[in-house]
Amino acid sequence: MSSNKIILTGDRPTGRLHIGHYVGSLRRRIELQNEGDYQRMFVFVADAQALTDNMENPEKVRQNVVEVALDYLACGLDPEKVTLFIQSQIPELCELAFYFMNLVSVSRLQRNPTVKTEIQMRGFESSIPVGFFTYPISQAADITAFRATTVPAGEDQKPMIEQATEIVRRFNHIYGETLVEPNIMLPQNNACLRLPGTDGKAKMSKSLGNCIYLSDTEEDVKKKVMSMYTDPLHINVSDPGHIEGNTVFTYLDAFCKPEHFGLYNPEYNSLDELKAHYQRGGLGDMKVKRFLLNILQAELEPIRNRRKEFEKDIPAIYDMLRKGSEAAREVAAQTLDDVRRAMRINYFDDAELIAEQAKRFG
Repeated sequence: MSSNKIILTGDRPTGRLHIGHYVGSLRRRIELQNEGDYQRMFVFVADAQALTDNMENPEKVRQNVVEVALDYLACGLDPEKVTLFIQSQIPELCELAFYFMNLVSVSRLQRNPTVKTEIQMRGFESSIPVGFFTYPISQAADITAFRATTVPAGEDQKPMIEQATEIVRRFNHIYGETLVEPNIMLPQNNACLRLPGTDGKAKMSKSLGNCIYLSDTEEDVKKKVMSMYTDPLHINVSDPGHIEGNTVFTYLDAFCKPEHFGLYNPEYNSLDELKAHYQRGGLGDMKVKRFLLNILQAELEPIRNRRKEFEKDIPAIYDMLRKGSEAAREVAAQTLDDVRRAMRINYFDDAELIAEQAKRFG
């Protein structure tokens, strides 16, 4: 092991994972896992966090835990190299979050841009569940419990990591150096920061029905790519086309590699050449979509096939998650011990305190 990096990352189980998750974080996780430049890597299913805005529909969360685990394994996460666990099975996280709540003001939480956006998106306005409102605090507990130095996440998570860092600094200032400050690791490819939906909407989301799922069939993927949003002004093949805001080209930015041209589109040497032709006119949308389709099918087929294999033994998936959760819990329990000692609420282990009080009353 060549590094002291501890990596932590996870997903909410509110549905199967889609290609936005894949380019935004999942693909990078596999690379990180295989590069091996870390001391330990934790990847978790954030079911407790998913319940903060799905409390009335817990079955949705329950059913999707295994879906997310299957997607993880299908993409190539290896339980031999990575600790895969379920968030709710680590009760220490709740206790840490409870102590952290005293270090953050309500107005500070209200200023968190991610929380603001999410509240608006879910139409919570004045009826925000407290659990949802405080999820930056529980996220700080997730990160610090495992002493994570590195959190691979999208741009939209920056305010969350900043808030976690503030909590760590405040805790360490009051109680002495105990917790580790995390750093965010952003995707390296700009197109991957936030992949738009197939309809051109800013966000790929299950509720908008504009996702391509990692587990979609070949037929599903074809249907979705062929009906994808492009440039509404590009009516005839001869018309000059626009690249900006054109979903097909954003997806090509995220998925296309130089070798794809030789394989599926030998008329061009590079994506820049393809874009230039589209912009000057004379290149039809269907041709570009077919190229994208070939690339996506090649990327998704092995994932789809591996998933089918894993689906054959679901009890084994739960067993793997149980073992991962037990291993993760040991680490979180150790951190919590350190936190209690720093806060001096480990009364029964504090011989000095007991002796001091005995003297005081003796």
